[in-house]
Amino acid sequence: MTEQDRFFLDKSDPSSWRAVNAFSRKVGAAAEDAGIPASVVELVNVRVSQLNGCAFCLDLHVRKADAAGVTAQQLAVLPAWRDTALFDAVERAALIIAETATLLPDENTRHAEQAAAREALNDDQYSALQWTAIAINAFNRISILSGHPVRPRKAASTGATTSTGGAR
Repeated sequence: MTEQDRFFLDKSDPSSWRAVNAFSRKVGAAAEDAGIPASVVELVNVRVSQLNGCAFCLDLHVRKADAAGVTAQQLAVLPAWRDTALFDAVERAALIIAETATLLPDENTRHAEQAAAREALNDDQYSALQWTAIAINAFNRISILSGHPVRPRKAASTGATTSTGGAR
């Protein structure tokens, strides 16, 4: 599919796209006001994007996670985060929220998972992280439905092109 053949949902209705972005900015401000570090927000964004298979959002948020201080090792093991000791209690709670909001498990599992997340978070943090997961889920769907391409970037020091998975 060529870029000309794509139907970019964000470009087809700029007013709705601006509203989604405004929502995202509000959610980001709530997370900041609740004391959620940018690294934790980006862990949620990356994990949700992994679960949804959104290449465009993964490319974007892995870079943001790196800039926010998430380690390469944490990013490497993120799909298996429950099997490591690399994440602190707040990060683990955030990842529980990310998975629960994205996968929507059965009611009993959802309640148990949410209760576990609540142990490490106050009400404002719990709310902000749920909204964060909802927001990135929305962006994933927009990017997937639009087929937003992932373009190769130039390597910082050599000017060589690095592959990031290519365009969809």
